[in-house]
Amino acid sequence: LDRKEERVMIVASAAGGMEIEDISEKKPDSIIRATVDPGVGMQGFQAREIAFGLGLESNLIGKATETILGCYQVFRDYDASMLEINPLVVTRDGSLVALDAKMSFDENALFRRPEISELRDKSQEDPRETFASDRGLSYVGLDGNIGCIINGAGLAMATMDMIKIAGGEPANFLDIGGGASPERVAKSFRAVLGDRQVETILVNIFAGINRCDWVAEGVIKAIREVGVDVPLVVRLSGTKVEEGRKILADSGEKVIVADTLAEAAEKAVAAWRVATKNKKAA
Repeated sequence: LDRKEERVMIVASAAGGMEIEDISEKKPDSIIRATVDPGVGMQGFQAREIAFGLGLESNLIGKATETILGCYQVFRDYDASMLEINPLVVTRDGSLVALDAKMSFDENALFRRPEISELRDKSQEDPRETFASDRGLSYVGLDGNIGCIINGAGLAMATMDMIKIAGGEPANFLDIGGGASPERVAKSFRAVLGDRQVETILVNIFAGINRCDWVAEGVIKAIREVGVDVPLVVRLSGTKVEEGRKILADSGEKVIVADTLAEAAEKAVAAWRVATKNKKAA
């Protein structure tokens, strides 16, 4: 599923394998691509063009076409996000065999695919993301050191951008959603702190459906119950913001407060740098 093209994309190469990314960069002409119009689905001529492009013998074109169309059909019918055959081989007797294949599925559609849900193997997933999804949190793990707890996907993306502009690297995307209770906020802290790379946490909440006092209560609950041993920056805005800021101020806990997104990102990066410096000195 190619999000840039907003289409299902078929990608094929006779020089596939583990180094396909390098091949794509060095020999882009060796990569065959075809996009599928969602209005009509994949057409037979597209599959035949791919088969010919792979350099298959004429007696294998029909079988390859059938295989490619079958891949598209199962991709579509089972709400997949990716289906890969690697390698697809030609045997000595002239047969075409898929020696190995794997699929990934749209998690938002699994509710209507119980037969697929039952096959889920959590040992093959990012444990951070598994922990969060089991608790109803939208989480994507990244490689940085600044953990993010945000409400709203757009605000989360903007916050990550601001962290990078300020010179830091986000450790995750996490959207706690609307109507976040103190318990849900505490669960978010557990998810973020489950990543050992996190050295600072930034909480950025714009409360519409949410309420800042609920979020503030959740922050204090997390500090006291979960144990937050890294610098914590909190920016609250919107519904019940004054009440939320008062809860933080009266708690006696170590919380770095910010008024704007830019200020929050700068303070988070500054706190992370100090923590990193102290860690190296120790």
